[in-house]
Amino acid sequence: MLSWALTFFVLAVIAAVLGFGGIAGAAAGIAKIFFFVFLALLIVSAIANAMRGRSPV
Repeated sequence: MLSWALTFFVLAVIAAVLGFGGIAGAAAGIAKIFFFVFLALLIVSAIANAMRGRSPV
C-alpha cells in the first residue's frame, strides 16, 4: 500500500515538473488517500498485535 502511495507521489511530481497541473493534482490526491489508508491499517495492525501479546518487531 505504501508503495502505491509513493508511486502516485512520484507520478505527481513528474507531472508537475512537466506542467500537467490537473494530472499532478489528481495523482497527489490519490497518493494522499493511499498514504492515510496505509497509516490506518498500520495502526489497526499494531493494536491487533498488541492485543494478541506479540511484541512489535
